[in-house]
Amino acid sequence: MYDHLSLGVAELDRAAAFYDAALAPLGLVRLWRVARAVGYGPPGFVGEAPFAVVLGGAEASPPGRGFHLAFAAPSRSAVDQFHAAAMQHGGVDEGPPGIREHYDPGYYAAFVRDPDGHRLEAVLHEAPGKSPEA
Repeated sequence: MYDHLSLGVAELDRAAAFYDAALAPLGLVRLWRVARAVGYGPPGFVGEAPFAVVLGGAEASPPGRGFHLAFAAPSRSAVDQFHAAAMQHGGVDEGPPGIREHYDPGYYAAFVRDPDGHRLEAVLHEAPGKSPEA
């Protein structure tokens, strides 16, 4: 699998505000910030941040159709909160929280586009027959 992933963004402050809010419900926090990038990962993570947004200016653009980045969620509530936070911070709805039966009966996910157009997902893989959390 991958070691780390960086996405180019047009405005770093806007992207940081979006990702601070959207990733928090998934248990990911801002690890560092430098003049042209912000790194995210689990609290206390040491080393290269698993995920970062990097200032690309006017030349930053999302990958073409078919690309999306899926973040693992610890619960349905986290998926719901990811989606709500993304919408409150400039995201675009690409699919509200819910079961995606066509993927798997236990596939609970939400899809958004960040303010730069990157397609993101938060997903929980539930065991078959598991009752949903309250």
